[in-house]
Amino acid sequence: MPNERLRSALLAQGVTIQELADSIEVNPKTVERWITQGKVPYRRHQYATAAKLNVDVTTLWDDSRAVATSTDLSKAEIVTIYPHRHMVPNSLWREIYERAESRVDVLVYSGLWLSEDPLFHDLLKRKAEEATQVRILLGDPGCEAVRQRGIDEGHRIMDGKIRNALVNYRPLFASHPEIGFRLHDGTLYNSLFRSDDEMLVNTHVYGIGAYMAPVLHLRRLPGGGLFDTYANSIEQTWGSARPVSDHDITGA
Repeated sequence: MPNERLRSALLAQGVTIQELADSIEVNPKTVERWITQGKVPYRRHQYATAAKLNVDVTTLWDDSRAVATSTDLSKAEIVTIYPHRHMVPNSLWREIYERAESRVDVLVYSGLWLSEDPLFHDLLKRKAEEATQVRILLGDPGCEAVRQRGIDEGHRIMDGKIRNALVNYRPLFASHPEIGFRLHDGTLYNSLFRSDDEMLVNTHVYGIGAYMAPVLHLRRLPGGGLFDTYANSIEQTWGSARPVSDHDITGA
């Protein structure tokens, strides 16, 4: 039996089959089968579809799998997992931020590779000019947490990497003062890259650099909780961080 409720929800929201498929990362033909053949999606796709269309999942499917616990919902927030950061498609970092409308957050120690990307700089400028909230949180180069992280990764140059990142970002300080830059002294267990209700979580693993550690691609779902756990970490760190000074850049 065709799923007319799903078809109606798409029409009501003005969302095409292609747009829905792109949003939840499935093949458009799969979405067509959900509609024309009444196929029932995997649970995570049910919730992602319902979130995209701003309806309750039980409005679209009567399937008993639609009644889920918060644990199920949290699992459904995981879009995919990359074993190592270097396996994340290079374009994905900018793509998730391109989709941002209300907030762009970066919580790292140095994030040097991002600071060296001129396209990322252009993206930050554009988002700030569009009145998107942009916040960049780097580690305080003089704090104990930064020194220890360098040791944990097998080197002692984390403070230098942060100062290099600050030098790279320096042109933005004057040209776009609405972009928030702060330094934190917290112990990071993950580097977080948030764009509205989407996030990349780069875990930190003792003894290896972050580029070798796993990355979770998350998409927030109502009632999930996993995404919000990481998002709250960004808010708490921002609240206790301090502004950047010239001393932080030069070390003098």
